[in-house]
Amino acid sequence: MCELLGLNANTPTDICFSFSGLVQRGGRTGPHKDGWGISMYEGHGSRSFHDPRPSVASEVAELIQKHAIKSKIIISHIRQANRGRVCLENTHPFDRELWGRNWVFAHNGQLKGIKKWLLGFYRPIGTTDSEYAFCWMMDQIRTRFPAPPARPQPLWRFIKQLADQISEQGVFSFLLSDSKHLYAHCSNNMCWITRRHPFGTARLIDTGDTIDFRKHTTETDVVTVIASKELTDNETWNVMGKGEFRVFREGESIKFQV
Repeated sequence: MCELLGLNANTPTDICFSFSGLVQRGGRTGPHKDGWGISMYEGHGSRSFHDPRPSVASEVAELIQKHAIKSKIIISHIRQANRGRVCLENTHPFDRELWGRNWVFAHNGQLKGIKKWLLGFYRPIGTTDSEYAFCWMMDQIRTRFPAPPARPQPLWRFIKQLADQISEQGVFSFLLSDSKHLYAHCSNNMCWITRRHPFGTARLIDTGDTIDFRKHTTETDVVTVIASKELTDNETWNVMGKGEFRVFREGESIKFQV
């Protein structure tokens, strides 16, 4: 299985601390050594970095850890290959355009039989079942909503329906963003934590490094981190249940009627 990492905040925020913990699981403290990637939004566009090498040995990953590139929405992924060879085109996150926005997607799990489903406008570049499923989802969204809906809730419910449908093919935990919201769906492993004033200190499980968020935030900051597994051992993470779907915006989990 792979591991996911996402960030959603109400102000541009860097992910250096959390990412430095995830990187260790890409070949040192975990088996996810078959490539990694990260996408960081700037408006409707996204800045992406990919490397088929293990994240723990990647100079590009080292660059991301050292340079605080700030964004309100970030999606990252470390890969343990099960379908599709280890190469650049098979590294997550994947992105496609819809409504003049970049949509970004990363997946953890295996999907049997998904490649028998018919695709329309969108086509995969690589050979993973993950990218194939993403293309199918984007086809369905494009068909159902040729233009952005006036209210976002119908879109959220539709993405949840698509997630449930694909989950029948296997494990489908994913992070997805349309540049405005961050969507998280859990099939097996997913958790999240929201940090706000008064901020405290966090300690990474994989390195033992600590950070005092009070030195890096303001009283109005709200930052949510979503991950396949907890990244810190001195904080309480919210564990998502099987089939649970959440929408995050401006650092907050949004309640809506499914």
